[in-house]
Amino acid sequence: MDIAQLGALFLYFLMLAFLAVGGAPSVLPEMHRYVVDVHAWMTSTQFAELYALAQVAPGPNVMYIPLIGWRVAGWLGAAATTIPFVMPSVTVTLLVAHLHARYPKAALGAAIRRGLTPITIGLIFASGWILLPAVNHDWRGYVLTVLTVIVVLRTSLNPIWLLSAGAVAGMVGLVPN
Repeated sequence: MDIAQLGALFLYFLMLAFLAVGGAPSVLPEMHRYVVDVHAWMTSTQFAELYALAQVAPGPNVMYIPLIGWRVAGWLGAAATTIPFVMPSVTVTLLVAHLHARYPKAALGAAIRRGLTPITIGLIFASGWILLPAVNHDWRGYVLTVLTVIVVLRTSLNPIWLLSAGAVAGMVGLVPN
């Protein structure tokens, strides 16, 4: 990857950072489209594997972004995706935290929070929708996914038990890899 492509990658992830209402997973579908569909730098399965690896590792949910950059262009790619994605978020977060501490009952702040909640939920749902076909290879995977969603929505069961059940289902061959 040449310097112009790295610069384009940097600018693209900078743009995504400003659209990431609700955090990094909210722009996952667009990242997927860009690196898998537009540039074919990796397959959909590889993308899903990087995302899964980052989610099981301790740390923030943004950890899949350096992995994508690293897969695309090594260490320079990791820097070209992570730095532009993190810096605007940190800057805006510090500014909003300062304003909220100074004016905690401001009507505009409450309106923004109420307005961004459904947008965030929709963006996170779109992320799951994009990853669904990449990780489910036949009907059994889809059934396991639907059952997991139902259990999460209907019970207070700790999600670690569901992750463990999914891992066991994969190990015994109930769900193909």
